[in-house]
Amino acid sequence: MNKAIQHLWTPLATTPLLWLAVTLAAYVAARWVQRACNGSAFANPVLIATIAVGAIVLATGTSYKTYFAGAQFINFLLGPVTIALAIPLAKNIKYVRRNLRSIGLALLAGSVTSIVSGVAIVWLLGGSKVVALSMAPKAVTTPIAMAVSEQIGGVPALTAALAILGGIVAAITGQHMLQRLQINDWRAHGLAAGVAGSGVAAAQVAARDELGAAFAALAIGLNGLVTALLVPMLALLWG
Repeated sequence: MNKAIQHLWTPLATTPLLWLAVTLAAYVAARWVQRACNGSAFANPVLIATIAVGAIVLATGTSYKTYFAGAQFINFLLGPVTIALAIPLAKNIKYVRRNLRSIGLALLAGSVTSIVSGVAIVWLLGGSKVVALSMAPKAVTTPIAMAVSEQIGGVPALTAALAILGGIVAAITGQHMLQRLQINDWRAHGLAAGVAGSGVAAAQVAARDELGAAFAALAIGLNGLVTALLVPMLALLWG
């Protein structure tokens, strides 16, 4: 069966932008699945699409290098999309200024909790120092997390996987959890998504409320800065 799949796939594998089309098709199908599930957060389209594309990559025996070469345009768009979050931030800067003290305290508490809890979990489970250092910067956007991990002696690839997984989990559970706690202020939702370092959750908030998007953008940027300062300090103290 596997040989038959590879035989059929070989002529298609040389098609330009094949993996871009596969990735986009998987996401469109995942959005349809979520709508069929009445918009359930547990039917997260990013998670579904990731699993689907991963299964196709494995079934066709395609290397990650080949996949990335075909779908790298999506990776390129991550930069402009992240920067675009500055638009709602600029439009709502007056609301941000009014809440600077509470934002600062929430960011600091969230960053410290994420760093300490990540290292503590690895330590309690008997993991190595390298794994703990890879875990420490997990709650920031992936490029920053990888850079910090490399600087302190962690494994950037492992950190990237943890950051992506954490972002998906935050997108699935974060909004539901806040609603269960009767927290309906979109500023809190946006700030929580940003402190969790979840671009997926931030995008979900941005699609529903512009003010929430402003707080998400601010939290993603500042959380990255705070984590980039605190984690190397932790690594030095540990060493």
